[in-house]
Amino acid sequence: MRRAARRRALLAAAGLLILGTAGAVVYAVWPHGVDVAVPDYPGTGCDAASRAWPQRVAGRERVETSPASARTRAWGDPAVVARCGLPALGPTTDECLDVDGVGWVVERLSDGTRFTTFGTDPAIEVLVPQAYTPEPLLLPAFGPAAKALPQNGRHCT
Repeated sequence: MRRAARRRALLAAAGLLILGTAGAVVYAVWPHGVDVAVPDYPGTGCDAASRAWPQRVAGRERVETSPASARTRAWGDPAVVARCGLPALGPTTDECLDVDGVGWVVERLSDGTRFTTFGTDPAIEVLVPQAYTPEPLLLPAFGPAAKALPQNGRHCT
């Protein structure tokens, strides 16, 4: 049993892809799905958003996430990952896109792009690997989930 656990750990480490915020692991690709850190938002704001997650993103089917949570979803390989329940973003001078009436703050990463809803509380984060360029074209799929969140009055300018 120890040998099997050690083997799984080695396989997982070999297949690990990490995107992080402030040093925290956001998600990791494991041999049997995507390990996604579930945000610890205290409210119920994500309940309606989780019912509006898209079935497909960029033509890709959903893939399993671990731990299973209505607040997280992933699609494709490499995985496009979405998480609901992040703290609302405050005023920012960062790039902000309005896509179909939803504000998204853009953060370029070394291996893709992070989009975070702007004007919602809580926020949704979408991590898009470079394999899906141009990355903003995936955002309309997340519009219904973002529009289901409570609004806080902030808008992209």
